[in-house]
Amino acid sequence: MGSTDGQAQYTLYLGDKNYSSWSLRPWLALRQLGIAFTEVEVPLGGTGVNERHLAYSPNGLVPCLHDGDLQVFDSLAICEYLAERHPQLWPAERTARARARSIAAEMHSGFGQVRNQLPMNIRLRARGTALPAAVQKEVDRICLAWRDARTYFASGDGPFLFGAFSIADAMFAPVVWRFYSYNVALPADAAAYRDTMLALPAMREWQAAAEASTWRNPGQDELIHQHGGARV
Repeated sequence: MGSTDGQAQYTLYLGDKNYSSWSLRPWLALRQLGIAFTEVEVPLGGTGVNERHLAYSPNGLVPCLHDGDLQVFDSLAICEYLAERHPQLWPAERTARARARSIAAEMHSGFGQVRNQLPMNIRLRARGTALPAAVQKEVDRICLAWRDARTYFASGDGPFLFGAFSIADAMFAPVVWRFYSYNVALPADAAAYRDTMLALPAMREWQAAAEASTWRNPGQDELIHQHGGARV
């Protein structure tokens, strides 16, 4: 059972902050709203299920949120669970909330080319090169989703996709870091949103931890050379 008091004490198990895009999402949602939680960073040990994670995550993956005896895993599921207790994580207006859920789910299940060709690596500083057509197509779709959200749903109420910070912003946060690290050329409106997200104190806190981490993933670090970049 989850905790029943008004001030839940969450524990979030997460992976290395330089590489773990899935972990960033619920962490950022919690931190941005000022929700109290304890974080436990664990070594990723490569990709996929890790039997070492089974001690604190039923599916052997991170992130995993503990609320009392309850364990909630998967980034979007964790954010949805948090929104039940903290409803400000979704837009209050029904149609905006539906669109926010739609693009959050699209990010959760799609954009495989961006994920595979531009894996999150915050320490990477690439010069920026022309992207393969399949990757550029997904980048264009992300920028369009951002533009539509800002144009039709933000209503001048704030700098985020739907005005106030929401789960949609948390879900796209790893893409923001990818666009920054790989120096991806963006339209002016998408670049402005990227910079808004990068300026968040919580994102800067995550970046500092990522750059201070001593854990290395040789496979992902090899992309530094492929993209003509350098490592912080």
